[in-house]
Amino acid sequence: MIDWSVIDTVLLDMDGTLLDLHFDNYFWQIHVPEQYGQQHGLTLQESQTQLAPRFAAQQGSLNWYCLDYWTQDLGLDIVQLKHNIQERISLRADALDFLEALAASNKQVWLVTNAHPQALALKLNKTLISHYFDHIVSSHQFGKPKEQLSFWADLQHYAHFDPQRTLFIDDSESVLKTASAFGIKHIFSIHQPDSQHQQPRHSAFKMIEHFKELLQAP
Repeated sequence: MIDWSVIDTVLLDMDGTLLDLHFDNYFWQIHVPEQYGQQHGLTLQESQTQLAPRFAAQQGSLNWYCLDYWTQDLGLDIVQLKHNIQERISLRADALDFLEALAASNKQVWLVTNAHPQALALKLNKTLISHYFDHIVSSHQFGKPKEQLSFWADLQHYAHFDPQRTLFIDDSESVLKTASAFGIKHIFSIHQPDSQHQQPRHSAFKMIEHFKELLQAP
């Protein structure tokens, strides 16, 4: 599926790519609305209805990923709420095998995520995958999300990678399109980011269901 001889750098997203997106979907769609509803005397459905436009208004911005923003906006301790259900954090199928294979290669491997630093730390402590990466970058370091073209210019200045010899895997279509517009040549999307949620997904990019597909000879 891919000619590894033309790849020097591998950029990997975290949530929905290496990690099962079920944790985040459950957290924002169920757990946070439940806690918000308890605080304001609302049913789950009422809480979800009230929160939906507030979430939608920030989607694609750095605030969307910022735990400090949502703690202030919702009046909830978002970091603690994440810790309370951390048992739901898990790697996607064969993600560990893929990371092991990359570790045995001579590629530079970067974790590039929009996750807030405190969410990132929680998930890395839970999954114990930090040592597989040459560098770990949160978009909060640059003050802009991966959805912004200028993020990629900042990342290249920081990481010194050749976009033409870089592989990038992410589950976000908007992020992938921005990375492609920047010039990253080898791009893949994820077929099912959330193991508990099956629905048809469409992408302008090649989609993978399992990482082993990338390890097969082209």
